[in-house]
Amino acid sequence: MDLALFYYLLLGFAVLMYVVLDGFDLGLGILYPWFRSEAERDHMMRSISHVWDGNETWLVFGGVVLFAAFPAAYAGILATLYTPIIIMLIGLIFRGVAFEYRFKSHRSKPWWDLSFCLGSTVATFCQGAILGAVVQGVEAGPGELGALEWLSPFSIFTGFALMVAYALLACCYLVMKSRDEIMARAAHLGRQLVLAIMAILVVVSLWTLLANTEVRTRWFDGLNFLFLLPLPLLSALFGWLLYRDLDGQPHETRPFWLAVGLFLLGFIGLVVGLFPYLIPHQLTLWDARAPDSSLLFLLPGIFIFLPLICAYTLWGYRIFSGKVEDFEEGY
Repeated sequence: MDLALFYYLLLGFAVLMYVVLDGFDLGLGILYPWFRSEAERDHMMRSISHVWDGNETWLVFGGVVLFAAFPAAYAGILATLYTPIIIMLIGLIFRGVAFEYRFKSHRSKPWWDLSFCLGSTVATFCQGAILGAVVQGVEAGPGELGALEWLSPFSIFTGFALMVAYALLACCYLVMKSRDEIMARAAHLGRQLVLAIMAILVVVSLWTLLANTEVRTRWFDGLNFLFLLPLPLLSALFGWLLYRDLDGQPHETRPFWLAVGLFLLGFIGLVVGLFPYLIPHQLTLWDARAPDSSLLFLLPGIFIFLPLICAYTLWGYRIFSGKVEDFEEGY
């Protein structure tokens, strides 16, 4: 296989794993205002206390792959998106500190709740805005707007869209990990968010098709639309099944996997529209690739550490599977 294509697929895998795994714990912070009691928030924190830091491994891994395998894209993206990336990291720091201090505090617990909520919300919005800026095809490097080059109506919309998507994933996770009132409330919120996310998918898809000639050509040139038609049809099916499962008697595990399926289908649609570009209209994966000697040098580390990361991730989720019990103490 072409080494550049291998690392492109590896980068896509790392991004998808991060979005799915860290998505639900960021989503719990976004959902905080709808769960006001201390007991409910304790329960939500316990449900992710064993996985949240491991989930962020994929963010670091993806950054390393981008830096090492596609240095030109890394430099171009960082030069343009430096501001939202720094804001995102500050948000992640605040929510990380909130985890460590919230379980040990008493009088200051509301401030750590606020830190967790705001940190999760800000980090998610910045991730969505970064995605929107990349899809829209911002100029690599400083432009006329300087530090605000990434900010546009589309990137703002995708920022809020990702907040809705992560909140939906968090609702499905709570249905899987909770009981009784918390489970019922998460299912009720999830049904509303399913409707919102399906509308958002339609808007983002149409917006991208109308604004990006290359994406429009990719979808509608020749018989491409017939081959790609299963993507929107499966998305609609998954959305309907997810809405149905989050009813008065919600299925416990299936909603989470249906939500993951929606993320996967959206991600595949995004890759189909943008391939082979890392920075649309500017850099393909072959233009941005590192020399073959560098790509070969990375392979032993990839083959050693990627299975290890996957193994401890699976082991951690397996060990802590099942419902979260509220009699458990601490963090």
